[in-house]
Amino acid sequence: MSEGYRVEVDSVVLRSPERPMAVERIRLRDAGPGDVRVRVDATGVCHSDLSLARGVLAQPLPAVLGHEACGTVLETGPEVTGLSVGDRVILLWITPCRECVHCGRGEPHLCVNGSSRATEPYALDAHGDPVYPGLTVGSFAEQTVVPAAAAVKVPADISSSDAALLGCAVTTGVGAVTKTAAVTPGSSVLVIGLGGVGLAAIQGAKLAGARTIIAVDRNAEKASLATKLGADHFVPADDETKKAVRALTGKQGVDYVFDCAGSARTIRDAWGMTRRGGSACVVGIGGKDDKISFSALELFHFARTLVGCVAGSLDTEQDLPRYFEHVRTGRLDLAALVTGHGGLSDVENALREMAAGRGIRTLITPGETR
Repeated sequence: MSEGYRVEVDSVVLRSPERPMAVERIRLRDAGPGDVRVRVDATGVCHSDLSLARGVLAQPLPAVLGHEACGTVLETGPEVTGLSVGDRVILLWITPCRECVHCGRGEPHLCVNGSSRATEPYALDAHGDPVYPGLTVGSFAEQTVVPAAAAVKVPADISSSDAALLGCAVTTGVGAVTKTAAVTPGSSVLVIGLGGVGLAAIQGAKLAGARTIIAVDRNAEKASLATKLGADHFVPADDETKKAVRALTGKQGVDYVFDCAGSARTIRDAWGMTRRGGSACVVGIGGKDDKISFSALELFHFARTLVGCVAGSLDTEQDLPRYFEHVRTGRLDLAALVTGHGGLSDVENALREMAAGRGIRTLITPGETR
């Protein structure tokens, strides 16, 4: 066994976008002075994992994906303060340095150094070759090693499954509405794409006091859940979507539209369904070659705002306590987002289901380490 890589764990390794991922044994890098080693108790399968697995987003390979997770601290480096062995923690895929220009501006979600660990090996495979942590976390594994700054303590009354979803889907969807776009009470809101992020955005719109909430998805089976979580109307994603949305808004369009799919087509549709002077927010992550065009005249004439959203503009120090309280009071229903459970060997199937537009969130429980 190579020096400095002593802990062996099972993990799901991506070696090529052309091949399914498989469970492999890897050896984790020893926790550094400012690191923590964490047992992964629950981790959600996110659309960003699908984009990484299929090569839409770049990632050094081989890699262990998974970034939406809650776990238990097993080891702390000598310089770690504020965390102890046994603490349950949410793992962050953007680790703010609190020193760069964006952190200084109060934009830790845009931290210049926040994702640098994704390009640094954190484990070795059975052949002794380096393995990288997808989106810095690598939670499709029994354990992982992350900077202590990427681990936020979870209150005792918040379940590990709820805490895992707060690692990405919920904070992204709710934050897009309440922070990035800052939806005002009495507004109309439309959400495109009813995965975990989109359904969280619907709950965020309800929290923000939206007057009318419209949900759009290609899978009509998601209509009842969208309604349960706060949507007033469900509109199928098809050639008649724009017409139906116009009919629901007095032919004016919607005040705020949130595209949680992130393709060029859905972004253009989101723009077209936004009222004059309204705001379209791109929450989903698309590919770099997926191009969108706008005419100079329409940009002037419609006076709409088109804004991108990274991680729901999350500032963990300010925002997570508020999210915890929303969970406690029932204003956020996170259990409703989980439509499947499984172990490490079920990750690939969960990605296939997501690609087909079925289900919402599969929660993976890697199990105890050997």
